[in-house]
Amino acid sequence: MESTSDETGQHIRRVAECSKCLAHYHPNLSSDDESVIYHAAPMHDIGKMTVPLEILHKPGKLTPAEFQIIKSHTTTAYDMLKFSKRKLIQAAAVIALQHHEKWDGSGYPNRLAGENIHIYARIVSVADVFDALTHKREYKDAWPIDDAVQYIVEQKGIQFDPQLVDIFTEHLDDFIRISQT
Repeated sequence: MESTSDETGQHIRRVAECSKCLAHYHPNLSSDDESVIYHAAPMHDIGKMTVPLEILHKPGKLTPAEFQIIKSHTTTAYDMLKFSKRKLIQAAAVIALQHHEKWDGSGYPNRLAGENIHIYARIVSVADVFDALTHKREYKDAWPIDDAVQYIVEQKGIQFDPQLVDIFTEHLDDFIRISQT
């Protein structure tokens, strides 16, 4: 995935750093969890390797059919990784599958809700969205950091785990620093 663009490579690095930071401050996660999520988070979008580049890098809005193809990156990645016995790859499989699930159950691919979404995927979801919003993509401009933070706060209990949003806002300076590197 890093080879598709420099921005993709930087996104992967920043998501890993933000995920590690969220795990570090989470009261129920260990330093081992912090390490696992740091190394597994970069694989959250590995399934996008199977998405045609003309869809993946399309400027502008996707058609409903194109969006279905994009959404398949979650299950494709899971199918590639699920048979591994290695802890890191198992974590990457779960993160890849669940990082687009939403706290209220309206996400994809399985419409999981709340704590039925693995904590690692819930963490990567916050990190992924914050980074995606604050950096330019082919299909959108970067949002100002304040607007991205406001979006995450507004999505507390809807898209995001409320506890993770609280951790994010309590340690906002750390996440801003990561986003600017």
